[in-house]
Amino acid sequence: MRKKFLWGIVFILIIAVISAGCSSGNQNSGGNNGNTNAASPNEENGKQPAQKELPPYEITMVFMGNESPDLERVAGELSKITKEKINATVKLQPISAGAWSQQVNLMLASNEKIDVITTSSIFGFSTQAASGHLLPLEDLLAQYGQGITELMDPAYLNAGKINGTQYAIPTNKDMATQGGIIMRKDLIDKYNIDLDKVKTVDDLDHVFQIIKENEPKLIPITTNTTFSPIDVLAFFDPLVDSLGVLPGHDNDLRVENLYEHPKYAELLTTMRRWYQAGYFSKDAATTTEQPYEVVRANRAFSWFNVMKVGSAENQSTRTGMEMVALPLTEAVSTTSNVTGFMHSIPKGSKDPERAMMFMNLLYTDQELVNMLNWGIEGEHYVKKSDHIIDYPEGFDIKSVRYNMNNSSYMFGNQFLNYVWTTQLEDIWEQVDQFNQNAKKSHALGFTFDSTPVRTESGAVNNVKQQFKLGLETGTLDPEKTLPEFISRLKASGIDKIIAEKQKQLDAWAESKK
Repeated sequence: MRKKFLWGIVFILIIAVISAGCSSGNQNSGGNNGNTNAASPNEENGKQPAQKELPPYEITMVFMGNESPDLERVAGELSKITKEKINATVKLQPISAGAWSQQVNLMLASNEKIDVITTSSIFGFSTQAASGHLLPLEDLLAQYGQGITELMDPAYLNAGKINGTQYAIPTNKDMATQGGIIMRKDLIDKYNIDLDKVKTVDDLDHVFQIIKENEPKLIPITTNTTFSPIDVLAFFDPLVDSLGVLPGHDNDLRVENLYEHPKYAELLTTMRRWYQAGYFSKDAATTTEQPYEVVRANRAFSWFNVMKVGSAENQSTRTGMEMVALPLTEAVSTTSNVTGFMHSIPKGSKDPERAMMFMNLLYTDQELVNMLNWGIEGEHYVKKSDHIIDYPEGFDIKSVRYNMNNSSYMFGNQFLNYVWTTQLEDIWEQVDQFNQNAKKSHALGFTFDSTPVRTESGAVNNVKQQFKLGLETGTLDPEKTLPEFISRLKASGIDKIIAEKQKQLDAWAESKK
């Protein structure tokens, strides 16, 4: 329930995220153990200029989400908090996932009054910054965002920079992912499948064979066009767009063509073997159904998914049956993980200082964050303890009149969030440990600016659209098709993109010395 649904097209480039459910919790769940990522609100950190010194102002916050019947009521209650602290009211302006890119680009291009907006590497953050639509934030952070700078790990905060300039503040959340597979526990138990013996991707052959032989009506592996198994099992830092990657998340900062890497060819061979064995459906490269929906309909056994704390619980809620989450890669933090959702201040803001004050509250004020996420206590949620919440009696996720469950992971400091009864009670303590233990990519904090190779990027992405999913679901024979794919990529300019990315990465690395 708390894993957030987003329109499939939005997540084509995301691995980190995506359907990757970012859960909700708060600092009382045990996540605050001194690590900066789990910092709790602090009066000094969140301190703003005296209210009487500030003229009245309305803050317009634009984010991806759907309208709720009580949206304006909640905005009114939020405004009571912000009026007292920064003499500002709040206007919440959600935009649906389907309309997001087009509508936001128009709003930014016309300098429409927006004070705080959701930005992301998924939605063209680097292009927005390069086009002058987003304001630099260094001075604003220094004056009005001390709570943010004291809270955030610099490695994560720096991921919001392009060419050394801060244009966005990442949401404080789980900052890493690991690839794995989600499977039905009832069938694991029924056939006594020993998951302790599954250590690598190839070890899954035996599991899929059992399901294929004994459950002929089920698809052993379901997929969709959002991401392929290879996206999930990434052995590389995509450096935002996968057009030039960092194998092993280090590689001495040498950018390589993913599609020419031996490991990529090896994984394609595995996918082809599975497809020929009938483990994928015939429409694996084109189906748009969400994998959890196919499993819920009792038509599939498993799907590959990025893993975070609480993945099994979240996917169990989605499918309506108990699921098992089996990690197959190490947990790694890349810029793409960190920049999946961020906050920026557009050029159209009439009071950037007040916008930063509001952003600072999103990272430090527990009352404000939970009201934005869950609404009004007693109407949209009820407390079961000091930090555990549930829907009021007679309501659920579909009937409650304020529902940000599909957007809450985008906002501020998730470590302040209350925890739902269906989640792990200590989820944020576990997330804190997950972040601390995750490997950091050598290029963490680097954001590629594709502006100098915009034409080539468009052409290469068109080629990817023709070949990628077919190859990565085994639908196309890699022995015949991979050489053609690589040739078409080169003809479209991928080598020029890689050279530009290497140039920018070298300059970034030099600036850190």
